[in-house]
Amino acid sequence: MAKHPSAAVGWGHHHLQKRWLLALLLMLTVSTVIAFFMRAAFDSCDRNVSVDNVISSARDSVQVADKRAPQIAAAKPSPLSFMKSKIVLLVSHELSLSGGPLLLMELAFLLRSVGAEVNWVTFMKPSETDEVIYSLEHKMLDRGVQVFSAFGKEAIDTALRADLVVLNTAVAGKWLDYVLKEDVHRVLPKVLWWIHEMRGHYFKLEYVKHLPSVAGAMIDSHVTAEYWKNRTQERLKIKMPETYVVHLGNSNELMQVAEDSVAKRVLREHVRESLGVRNDDLLFALINSVSRGKGQDLFLRSFYEALQLIKQKKMQVPPLHAVIVGSDMSAHTKLEMELRDYVTQKKIQDRVHFVNKTLTVAPYLAAVDVLVQNSQGRGECFGRITIEAMAFQLPVLGTAAGGTTEIVVNGTTGLLHPAGKEGVTTLAKHIVKLATHVERRLTIGKRGYERVKERFLEHHMAERIGEVLKEVLRKSKIRSSKHL
Repeated sequence: MAKHPSAAVGWGHHHLQKRWLLALLLMLTVSTVIAFFMRAAFDSCDRNVSVDNVISSARDSVQVADKRAPQIAAAKPSPLSFMKSKIVLLVSHELSLSGGPLLLMELAFLLRSVGAEVNWVTFMKPSETDEVIYSLEHKMLDRGVQVFSAFGKEAIDTALRADLVVLNTAVAGKWLDYVLKEDVHRVLPKVLWWIHEMRGHYFKLEYVKHLPSVAGAMIDSHVTAEYWKNRTQERLKIKMPETYVVHLGNSNELMQVAEDSVAKRVLREHVRESLGVRNDDLLFALINSVSRGKGQDLFLRSFYEALQLIKQKKMQVPPLHAVIVGSDMSAHTKLEMELRDYVTQKKIQDRVHFVNKTLTVAPYLAAVDVLVQNSQGRGECFGRITIEAMAFQLPVLGTAAGGTTEIVVNGTTGLLHPAGKEGVTTLAKHIVKLATHVERRLTIGKRGYERVKERFLEHHMAERIGEVLKEVLRKSKIRSSKHL
C-alpha cells in the first residue's frame, strides 16, 4: 500500500523532537523530566542528529530567563501536611502512561513530599517485562514510594495497617476480593475510591460491588459524579458512598513552562519547524489518543468545512493547519486509516499533521494557537488537557459535554459546540471565528489563563484533596472504633 502523504508529514518530525527534549532538559526541574526521559526511551528514530548547537542556544536562553525570573516567595505549608507519618496504600489497576495511573503517581509524590509513608501496588501487569512499567516504578522508588506486588502477604499486611487505602479507577475494585478475601471488611472503612471513568462498560457489579461500604468516592467532575450516582442506582441497584468532587489542577512543572516566555518561544519554533508550519500560520490542535470517543474524525470534517467557508467568502486570514497529537499508526486501526484517507480525499495533506502518542504535551501547547477538545458522547470525566491548554493562554473549542462544561466558560475562556455530527458545522464556524478575530482569540486565551490561576493549579487540587482525606480519615477512625 502506498504511504499517505499526510502520514509522511506527521512522522517527519521525530528527529526534531529529540531537540526539544534536550532543550527542555536544560529548562525544567527534575520532576518534569520524567516525561521527556520516557519519550526518549521509546523514540528510536534518527539517533545521529547533531544537538550541540541546540544545547548551546537553550543554555543561553535559560541564562536569560534566569536573569528575568523574580525571587520565589517562601513556600506555603502544604494543605496535605497533616498526612505526615500516615501510612497510605495506593492501588492502581494498571501502570501506564494514561491519565489515571499518572494522576495517582502525582498524589503519591504529593504525599511523600509531606512525609507520608506511601506504598504502591499494580493489580494488572503483563507477565513479560514492560519498559514503561519498569521506568515508572523506578521513578516512584527514587521518590521514596515503596512498590511491591499486589498479591501476597505484603500487600495484605500493608492494607491492614494502612491509615488510608486509595483505589484508582473502577476496575481496581476487583483487587479487594481477589487479594484481601476474608479481610476485605477490615479494609473497606478506610478506602477512598478515586473514579475517573465515564463509559458504561465500567458499571459492572464485579468491579464496584463494594462501593456502598467504602469511606468515600472521589470523582473529577460534578457531571460525572451525578452520572455515577444515577447509573449505580438504576443499573446495579447499589448506592454510592459519600461522594466528593475534586477538580484537577496543573502541575507546578507544567505551569513553569507555560509561564516562561523563553521556553515557549524555543518550543514553538522547533515544533513548527518540524511540522513545516510557519510562525504566522494558525495551528488548531486536538491532543488525545485517536478513538471515536475523542472525535478526531469529526474535527477533521469541521476543519475542512472551515477551510471551505474561508475560501467561499474570500476571507483574508493566515493559512490554517490542524494537528492531531495522539496518533498510533503501528496499531493499524480502521479509524487511523480513515483519518488519513479523508485527508487525502479532500486534498488537505499540506494542512493536516499527525503526531504519535506522547506524554510531552508542553511542546505542542507552546506551538499551537487553539486547542480543540472534541470528546463525544458524555464527554470527558474532566479533561486535563483543557486546563493545560488554558495555562498556555490557548482558547478552547470544546464539546458541551462532561467535565469540559465545568472548565470552559462559554464565550469567555472558549467556545462550546454540540457533541455528535450536529456539532460539526458549529465547530467549523468557531474555527473561522477565532481565525478572523485575532483580538478575541487572544482575549479568550488570557481569560482562560486567569481562570487556571484562580482554580486549577496544583495547590488548588492539593487543598481539595486534603479536605477529602481529612474527612475520610475522620470517618475511618469512627468506623474502626465501633468494631473494637
